[in-house]
Amino acid sequence: MLLLFFLAPLWCQENKLFWDGNDWNRLSRQTAGYPEFAYLVKSSYVNGLLDGRLYDYFKIWPADSTVADSILAGEIIDYLKTSELIRVLDNFYNDPLRNYIPVASAILIVNMQAEGHSMQMIDAYTEKSKEWINRLMLQMQGEDQFLLMKKKQKKLTEKKKE
Repeated sequence: MLLLFFLAPLWCQENKLFWDGNDWNRLSRQTAGYPEFAYLVKSSYVNGLLDGRLYDYFKIWPADSTVADSILAGEIIDYLKTSELIRVLDNFYNDPLRNYIPVASAILIVNMQAEGHSMQMIDAYTEKSKEWINRLMLQMQGEDQFLLMKKKQKKLTEKKKE
């Protein structure tokens, strides 16, 4: 019964490509009496994103190690443990203006802060993330989602071949 309570919002969720701050904060509100459950779900999501990044690196490396190292090697170093990352993301999403930034972008932003990058660089990346997700959402509203994702996938495979 309790599992059904937590899975019900997934069936009535809007069309989205990414988990963002709204989802992150909603999870905290829905599991208010069970902080261990919220931590478990958040850590699973974060670790899945980080594992996916590592998977991409290992898939690209045999084909072209120079490209893999130049593009992904710097992002594979994690400066924050999962528990610290969750705490920092909770604070990051306390600002309502950041709620629509995807969690994957937010992870990069908070890691940039932990690495000590300049605020100018972090703000520029944050703005680019906001522009990117806004543009993608507008495209999704105007096009069939299946066709849009097919185009994006085709572009990505063409870039990998180059």
